[in-house]
Amino acid sequence: MAKRTTPIPVAPLYRILRKAGASRVGQDAKLAMVEAVLQVAEAISSRAVELAKHAGRKTVHEDDIRLAIRELRGL
Repeated sequence: MAKRTTPIPVAPLYRILRKAGASRVGQDAKLAMVEAVLQVAEAISSRAVELAKHAGRKTVHEDDIRLAIRELRGL
């Protein structure tokens, strides 16, 4: 079994691209999708941690994630 080289599996993101209508997807496009998803996830995570700390908590809650997503959509 080959070791994964990306922190997020490529196959689910490939299926998302296919479901969106792509008949073929190049390997470079798959890897670009992984990178884009990672950037968005890191931004959401960072903001959610800030929100939890601001609320005086060490634990990130679902509401922190949802609020971070809502805030970052405006960017």
